Amino acid sequence: MTPHTFAFSTAFLLGLAGLAFHRTHLLSALLCLEGMMLSLFLALSLWTLELNTTSFSASPMLLLAFSACEASAGLALLVATARTHGTDRLQNLNLLQC
Repeated sequence: MTPHTFAFSTAFLLGLAGLAFHRTHLLSALLCLEGMMLSLFLALSLWTLELNTTSFSASPMLLLAFSACEASAGLALLVATARTHGTDRLQNLNLLQC
């Protein structure tokens, strides 16, 4: 395993661990998701550069576009939750209550 692959795998797994174990605020969950998407973007970009093919050159931009859409949807949910519940703590959210 190359050092680059190890670094990106470690960054992704740290973001996943933060998402799984540190679930107090919605904002921290969104930051962990963004960290995971950033490590995926960097790994996919370096992978396309190593292959030297043009067929995979649009893949990092497509992932970046989906990441931006995910971030905007997450921030919209954060604002809506903060307005209705007054906080972004995940313990105060209940899916059975509207």
